Amino acid sequence: MDRSLFIHRHPISVRNYEVDWQGIVHNGNYLLYCEVGRIEYLKQIGAAVDLTSINNQSRVVLVRNEIDYRAPARLNDELMVYTRVAWIRNSSFGMEGLIERASTGQIIAENVAIHAWLHADGSRSIPVPEEFRKLVRAFEGTHCEFLKHSTPE
Repeated sequence: MDRSLFIHRHPISVRNYEVDWQGIVHNGNYLLYCEVGRIEYLKQIGAAVDLTSINNQSRVVLVRNEIDYRAPARLNDELMVYTRVAWIRNSSFGMEGLIERASTGQIIAENVAIHAWLHADGSRSIPVPEEFRKLVRAFEGTHCEFLKHSTPE
């Protein structure tokens, strides 16, 4: 991943209960750090992030979540989580995340998360709303790939 493409960042401090018996952050916590980054990103761009905004008209669900571990994080490490929307297609969008050790810039982990936009009852996919596309376009500029919006048949 190209670090220069990331605009959004959010700090995280490693807490004692996130560390396993090896003295390093348990592998599942890196996914939680990326989730925190994604939610903070959505808040920063002005997307509604609350239960009423998604349950009434549509749902956004995580359909794939990949992580590559590069180096361990340890207790009291200060981490920086970088997040971006890399692409938006008709009914899905992909977010990327990088976790760095704040003091050195060492890459700790890389994340790719794919989300699908669904009808409120979960029965079918629906197009990513134009309002969301506009928010991402305003924030990411040319750093996000947009598939032309089409209407489902």
